[in-house]
Amino acid sequence: QVQLVESGGGLVQPGGSLRLSCVASGNIIGINVMGWYRQAPGKQRDFVARITSGGRPNYADSVEGRFTITRDNAKNTVYLQMNSLKPEDTAVYYCSAVIKTRYTDWNNYWGQGTQVTVSS
Repeated sequence: QVQLVESGGGLVQPGGSLRLSCVASGNIIGINVMGWYRQAPGKQRDFVARITSGGRPNYADSVEGRFTITRDNAKNTVYLQMNSLKPEDTAVYYCSAVIKTRYTDWNNYWGQGTQVTVSS
């Protein structure tokens, strides 16, 4: 059973920073793309950033230059460093990963989400 567990969310003032982490576990033999999405109240879930197994990142225009995605393949972990946060960044942030396990082929998995609130 694959699990993605996010951490690092919270309340921060505009202009502040947060670092999100997401750890994958569960008989994993390979992880392909890992990424972050977010969903604000009453809105659809939107792409934020993704990173390939080789470390190539890709960002939504709204976060380019402010957010940085990285990963530690040895720890099955992906990070999202968020700087210069704005109130419009407020959302539940979800981790996503394409994973192959001992018992299943490549599938996309989601974490449970972590709340990020940017407010003064």
